[in-house]
Amino acid sequence: MPAPVVAGLLLAAGQGSRLGRPKALVQFGGQTLAERGVAMLRDGGARPVLVVTGAVALALPGATCVHNADWQTGMGSSLRVGLAALPRGCVAVVIALVDQPLVGPLAVQRLIAAFRSGAAVAVACYDGQPRNPVLIARRFFAEAAEAAQGDVGARAFLRARPDLVRRVECGDTGRADDLDTAQDLARIAALIVPEEPA
Repeated sequence: MPAPVVAGLLLAAGQGSRLGRPKALVQFGGQTLAERGVAMLRDGGARPVLVVTGAVALALPGATCVHNADWQTGMGSSLRVGLAALPRGCVAVVIALVDQPLVGPLAVQRLIAAFRSGAAVAVACYDGQPRNPVLIARRFFAEAAEAAQGDVGARAFLRARPDLVRRVECGDTGRADDLDTAQDLARIAALIVPEEPA
């Protein structure tokens, strides 16, 4: 009997105001951040993968894009749109952000493994610090959506329900550096480029 479906949700709606362009379209090694995010979720075992768009339209192989008409209100609305669009058959979702390209698929695998072993909510940690991605079981979708307001996604829900959270160390699998500015872009590019094939 196949394992229950754990979906992937990539939040990619922002316009990248501090960067000066939408982060979803930033490229590393010929691949956009949106494409990298989809690949990270799929390679980590999440199926299906949904991408919440906003500032720019996206068409991504291997993913379904859903548009957040209220994307300018912040990440909270994108999380609500994404959770509402997930198929009924999925039992949990791994939520990732488009602007953290150093997060790897092993983090997704570990969150899914934590869910399979009984965790209702699991958060990837790096050197003990909780970051992203985050896994939430379906029975908490409504609670997480209600807590998501303004530019706060799952964080408000996680802080309100610490009793549910299983921390999963992922510091050996990647890094959760945010890409917000041109300086971030240069620093992260220097970390990614050597890993690309010649």
